[in-house]
Amino acid sequence: MPPILENAGDLLVRYDVLFCDVWGVTHDGHRAYAGANDALKRFREGGGTVVLVSNAPVPAQQVHNMLLRVGVWDEAWDDIVSSGDIALSHIAQCGYKSLFQIGPNDRDKALFSKVDGLCTDLGKADAILCSGLNDDVHETADSYRPLLLRALAHKLPFVCANPDLVVHVGGQALVCAGAIAQLYENLGGDVFWAGKPHPSAFETAHQRARELRNEDIPASKILGIGDALRTDLRSAELAGIDGLFITSGIHRDETMQDGKICPTKLSQLFKSKDAPPAVAVMAELTW
Repeated sequence: MPPILENAGDLLVRYDVLFCDVWGVTHDGHRAYAGANDALKRFREGGGTVVLVSNAPVPAQQVHNMLLRVGVWDEAWDDIVSSGDIALSHIAQCGYKSLFQIGPNDRDKALFSKVDGLCTDLGKADAILCSGLNDDVHETADSYRPLLLRALAHKLPFVCANPDLVVHVGGQALVCAGAIAQLYENLGGDVFWAGKPHPSAFETAHQRARELRNEDIPASKILGIGDALRTDLRSAELAGIDGLFITSGIHRDETMQDGKICPTKLSQLFKSKDAPPAVAVMAELTW
């Protein structure tokens, strides 16, 4: 089991660059975490570079707008890599002209407005672009099984603009686009995962860091920070960098008790053969 830290300052100063998750580390969907604001700002003041890596299915500007709304400081980060931008780049590279939309247009308009040729006829689409459930309060991934079976019959590729399976908004867990994409893949469908834990996310972040620092950065000088084993820590493992696990996010019920990390629960989580490694664990990111 990785060591449990109360403060991260001594750990952070060992690195030049942080690839930091957004939702669950810097804010909970409603408010920013003061400790994370302070820690990231201090890291930058010491000469470090912070690249926020978000699985949000919108362009980076909309991620920035969200950060402003919930109170995450501009002084806490240098650049943003979003799954929405990765998905849009993939669509452009593939030359898709007609896309079937899954996801709420009001919430994710910033993504869908960047795409020409949205269509409502599955049979005429080149691919599916999914940002999430149309109604993440009342639907589940299985609600889309009939549609996915029709898409499979047409051999449609599926572009998942948010690989997360679930996100916590305040105290409520909401299903994400990744759950639909996972079901489609299990059915035999072709899925492009735009974001963590897939290589494009941290590869893009690494390139941004090189540009910001005007130098190459060895993997040993980069730390990934996140609250999800499947996305954040797996991304760090695949990129060959260290990972810092924040327990109060997605895995809170599996790791915490009475607002504190429970060593017994944490040990059980990391005993799983599928659990990626972590250099350390914290309840919340603080300096």
